[in-house]
Amino acid sequence: MKHQIFISLLFFTLFTSCKNNSESTEKKSQTNINREWQDLIIPDSFEGWHIYQNYGNKEGWTVNGGVLTFTADETSKVEGDKSLLSDKKYTNFEIKFDWKVSKGGNSGFMWGVSEEPRFQFPYETGPEIQVLDPEVYKGNEEAQKNTAGALYDMLPPTTLVTKPAEEWNSYHITINHNKNEGIVIHNGVEINRFPLHGPKWDEMVSKSKFAVRGGENYWDEFGKHKTGHICLQDHPGVISYRNIKIKEL
Repeated sequence: MKHQIFISLLFFTLFTSCKNNSESTEKKSQTNINREWQDLIIPDSFEGWHIYQNYGNKEGWTVNGGVLTFTADETSKVEGDKSLLSDKKYTNFEIKFDWKVSKGGNSGFMWGVSEEPRFQFPYETGPEIQVLDPEVYKGNEEAQKNTAGALYDMLPPTTLVTKPAEEWNSYHITINHNKNEGIVIHNGVEINRFPLHGPKWDEMVSKSKFAVRGGENYWDEFGKHKTGHICLQDHPGVISYRNIKIKEL
């Protein structure tokens, strides 16, 4: 009898050990997959992307040779926001991409975007790193929180390194809610670092256009969604993006 109990206990121990090892291996495998850099542009395809709220068929956007381009003139008579969103939602990640704009061009990269029907635009929920022709606010000290590399309308870049219109720029952006940290590296130079929530974040919001105004909670969920879509904004001019790669943290 004791021998049978011993055998049963030994079998149970081996089974449990194998199961735990299998689950551990699976978790490690999943972690490795999530931490690999993933290309977000499939050559000559919009696979993995959609228009905000799935409104329309990517009017104004083209993809050619791995370059996504938005031309505002093509959508001037088309109703609805035409920002391009990732199909997948992200929480903590690093993203790298190149961008360029036409003279006077304007766009932006957003994260934590919600597509709940009550929202009309991505910027109602998604904070933005500005993409802009540097000449637009050149020499205007008060407007630097809206220039390229800024956490839009909240925090200006610490230094200006943006290349002129029609030239390619690079961004390496980190959004890490676990560390409560956002980082922007622009053309190889760190130009911005900021919290993603908490008192300091709330203070920045309170001094921006995203504060509650006039008793109306139009911005009541701005920056509140830790998990959401990433977004390339539709705005005036011609804006191009390439080499978009993301790594989940």
